[in-house]
Amino acid sequence: MAAEDRLRMYRGKRDFERTREPSGRAAGGGGGAPRFVVQIHDARRMHFDFRLQVDGVLKSWSVPKGPSGDPGDKRLAVPTEDHPLEYEDFEGVIPQGEYGGGTVIVWDRGTYEPLSHDRRGRPVDFAESLERGHATFRLHGSKLHGEYALTRFRSDADGEEAWLLVRKGAARANGHGTPDPRRARSVRTGRTLAQVAADAGRR
Repeated sequence: MAAEDRLRMYRGKRDFERTREPSGRAAGGGGGAPRFVVQIHDARRMHFDFRLQVDGVLKSWSVPKGPSGDPGDKRLAVPTEDHPLEYEDFEGVIPQGEYGGGTVIVWDRGTYEPLSHDRRGRPVDFAESLERGHATFRLHGSKLHGEYALTRFRSDADGEEAWLLVRKGAARANGHGTPDPRRARSVRTGRTLAQVAADAGRR
């Protein structure tokens, strides 16, 4: 499926005359390692959005408690609609009344290495591994580092899915834990959620 088709749901939920979110009209992602981004989203419920670049879009999951560097933490991750690649840079306030109304900051971003393989140790296409319901990857971010896995553990007749996002291997003593989202700062601008909201209010 083309990236344009994958973004149909994303575009259908938004009025781009009201929101500053990217419409996804830019060209594809180019070369280099695939990207990831973690955004903190102060919407109706505070949560983290975890996004991986796959086949020209950002595959996205809502992670209520955020990613953890502790392998003992199994974090619920609920799939959301695919987002355009430009969303990696989005930081600002989505107007109230719009889908996802609230403040967004870029908490972390970087590149990732797909690590999925079959039982014989042969590499498996990353998009295919997600379709099968289990994908492993190594993050190279400003805050998140190391191997993680996304595993689907529930899928019902209505297409609703639930996944787990888990850090693999040993916990890092000097690793970044999940922050207090209201005190966390953007890796892009150094601002907190409150500062982004205040700056938007001055415009």
